[in-house]
Amino acid sequence: MRIFAALPAFACLLALAGPAPAADAPRFQVDPSWPKPLPNDWIMGQAAGVAVDAQDHVWVVQRPRTLTDDEKAASLDPPRTKCCKPAPSVLEFDQAGNLLRSWGGPSAGYDWPTNEHGIQIDGQGFVWIAGNGDQDGQLLKFTPDGKFVLQIGKSGPQTDSRDTSRLGKPANVDFDMAANEVYVADGYYNHRIIVFDRDTGAFKRMWGAYGKPPTDDKLGPYDPAAAPSQQFANPVHCVRIAQDGLVYVCDRTNDRIQVFKKDGTFVKEFFVEKNTRANGSVWELALWPDADETYLLNADGANNEVRTLSRATGEVVGAFGRNGRMAGQFHWVHNLAVDSKGNVFTTEVDTGKRAQKFLALGDFVLRKRTP
Repeated sequence: MRIFAALPAFACLLALAGPAPAADAPRFQVDPSWPKPLPNDWIMGQAAGVAVDAQDHVWVVQRPRTLTDDEKAASLDPPRTKCCKPAPSVLEFDQAGNLLRSWGGPSAGYDWPTNEHGIQIDGQGFVWIAGNGDQDGQLLKFTPDGKFVLQIGKSGPQTDSRDTSRLGKPANVDFDMAANEVYVADGYYNHRIIVFDRDTGAFKRMWGAYGKPPTDDKLGPYDPAAAPSQQFANPVHCVRIAQDGLVYVCDRTNDRIQVFKKDGTFVKEFFVEKNTRANGSVWELALWPDADETYLLNADGANNEVRTLSRATGEVVGAFGRNGRMAGQFHWVHNLAVDSKGNVFTTEVDTGKRAQKFLALGDFVLRKRTP
């Protein structure tokens, strides 16, 4: 086991930031030098997903088509300025923020999403990409160097939450490697969690809120004073599988996390910043990498903060960030991922268009990563 202790210099900085959270909860300090500048005059558009692989490399999926003409002026014909040009959609970084590999975009043999959304790396190192464009109903699987492997679903007109042949603007995925399954948060059009075979793409099962069959009933605007909605709202924005088999789902605009068994049996729910009426408080979750996965880290792009929640109770035990554009602040923080040392990586959409790294501070013991 490895023990990580707080650095004295960072302790002084944190003292200026306000009261510390619970004594045993991790704290975080932005690393303003991460990532390094991109090569080739590249610039990142909306950063719509982040994941960490078994080597602690950081993968980002971003949206080149969201760059303005001013931002990508060097790529126009004729060029308008010296910089910049759109970076490829998929970017792999090392811990120091150096770009290691890049690829992505339309090609023969698969339907690249019209709006990239979400990236995850499975236990064999395959890279999975989702998309939430108007016609996106597919999930893509690639090797780390960008070789196409599998497509689940297809692009085209949207159908409904009963259709098992395609998805409905899927947001993101997670994996049960022992069962060889991929779980999909589906999504921006559909209202469900749906599970497929990780190798063949064969449909396994699906469910909606409270483990009920998913429906497409039109839901009114979220009202924090109303009874909890009996169905997921759009978007169903994330799914995370804990080591103990519990499945955590981001019901974003309903300001809640619902917890299930792997067969879709409902276990419990937590509400987070329940009075958030904008576009929801539960955008993303990540599991803290200690032996018990004690905490859930929650990215909230409406309130623009990252919270540390007790996984057992949903209680907020720490938070960092606020709305803004300085290092350590956020504009529409969309996704997050945690490496084996507890460092947190975030990505921002809308006009945020960046990735950030936050160093984990405090006295805590993290589990050894199994090869």
